[in-house]
This record gives sequence, C-alpha cells and structure tokens, in this order.
Amino acid sequence: MEKYIDDFCNYLALEGKSEKTISAYKLDLEQFYTYIQRFFENGIVTLPEITVLNIRDFLRYLNEKPDCNRSLARKSAALNSFFKFCKKSGFISNNPMDKIKRPKYEVPLPKCFTEEEVRTLLSIPDTSNRYGVRNKAILETLYSSGLRLSELAGIRLQDIDLKRGLVRVTGKGNKQRIVPLGSYAREAIYNYLKIRPKFAQENSPDLLFLTKSGKAFDTKQLDIILKRYFELVAKAKGYSPHSLRHSFATHLLSRGADLRAIQELLGHSLLSTTEVYTHISMEDIKEAYKKGHPRYKE
Repeated sequence: MEKYIDDFCNYLALEGKSEKTISAYKLDLEQFYTYIQRFFENGIVTLPEITVLNIRDFLRYLNEKPDCNRSLARKSAALNSFFKFCKKSGFISNNPMDKIKRPKYEVPLPKCFTEEEVRTLLSIPDTSNRYGVRNKAILETLYSSGLRLSELAGIRLQDIDLKRGLVRVTGKGNKQRIVPLGSYAREAIYNYLKIRPKFAQENSPDLLFLTKSGKAFDTKQLDIILKRYFELVAKAKGYSPHSLRHSFATHLLSRGADLRAIQELLGHSLLSTTEVYTHISMEDIKEAYKKGHPRYKE
C-alpha cells in the first residue's frame, strides 16, 4: 500500500496539485491504510482484496469521531481519487468506491465585511511610517484583487503593471492568472515602492512585499499583521484574511458583476465554488424583502 500511495502522490504532483492538497490526501490514505490493517492477516494489505465493506467500516469509524462532515467528505474524495488512479493504472480491475455513497457537507456562508467596514479598515494603517505604508498596500491589494494570502506573498516586482492596472498571480496548482488592480491599490503600491528599499537587503528576493528583515512573507506572518487591523473593525469573532477575499466577491456580485467573471477573478476552477456568494446576496435580498414588503409575515 505504501508504494501505491507514493505512486498516487507522484501522479497528483504531475497533475499540478498543490503540496497542501497532496499532503492532505496522503495523510487521509495513510489513516485508511492503518485502520484496515486489522482486517488482513499479519496486517499485510493486498490492494485488490480491499472491499466495499472495508471502506464503509472506515467511513463509519470516522463518522463516530468528532470530525466535521467536511473532513469526512474530503477523506472520501481522497479514497475515490486513489482508487480511480489504481484502476486507471491497472493495479485493480474495479473501483470499490463506485458502490459508496459519497457524504455531502453544507458549505458555511463565509463571513465578510460590509463596504463601510472595508473603508474603515483600509483607512487604519498609519502611513507616516514605512510599516503602515506597506500594510496599507497589502490591504488594498488583497481587497482590490480578491487574492489569497499565498498569492499576495508570491507577487514579484515584475508581476505588477501599475500603468495598466494589472497584477499576475500564481494560484492553486501553480496556475497563473492576471487580475485588475483598482486605483486605490495602485496608488498604495506606488507609495510603497518608493520606500521598499528601506525593507530590502542585499540578498532580498525580488518579491513585491518584504518583511522588516527584507525576507519573503509566509502566510502566518501576513495573518498576524492583518488580524491586528481586523480586530479594530470586526464586530464579531471569526474574521480572517480570507474574509477580505469573500468581501471582494460579495461586493462585486451585489453591485451586478457577472458570476463567471468573479470566478475568473478568484481563480476558481469550478463555478460551483463561486456560487456560495449567491447565497450571501440572496440573504441580503430576503432581509430587504422582510423589512420592506407590507405583506411579509414571519
């Protein structure tokens, strides 16, 4: 089983899957392997002998644990992808997951800031010092282009075109896309570029945003910086840097942007991933209906 799992992970890497996805799938498959060893003599698992009952027993075991339903669905997806790969590679003749009903999970509505909260948030950084100038550029860029933290951290100097108002980013699976930069973000980046040499060191990378020691940011460092600002604005807990990305999409949709255009801007491979934002807008519509319609009654 170890060899098949390694072969599968190598296949995912060739398919362009992110390291995070590959690592998660590998952990899920190793957990499955460890669990089903009890059903095989001396713990030696023979791939063609894995049955639907083995998989159902594993999923039932997971369902009894405090794992959320989303985790259960992901592990089921990992198993399905693994056995599909094994069948395609000729290691097995049938995919036992074909007879398994895949668990579904509800996608929670993401928290997002109101437009007024975003305006307040973007006005907080103290631009009288270099850290405030940099942090304002970070906030403006995240909201302007709906970027993930990892995408923002990976922007190189040559990826920015301030004159045309565009930025090239590398998303999940190393897929690149070009997204617009709004005028406020362009101005904030322009101001930051003037003082960027104060951050840069002799061995600094050619990345746009640098830490105080002139190194590349990781997502944890960015998360810490941003949450300090969020705490000054958010009226409840649970807001994260991803909330700015959610806010970007929600505000675009509420102002009439096409859902497929938002899909391209966010770098979603599936439209269904983007459709969660229609639920948010529908909640706004329903709330307005409740408040305004004379014949509405709870």
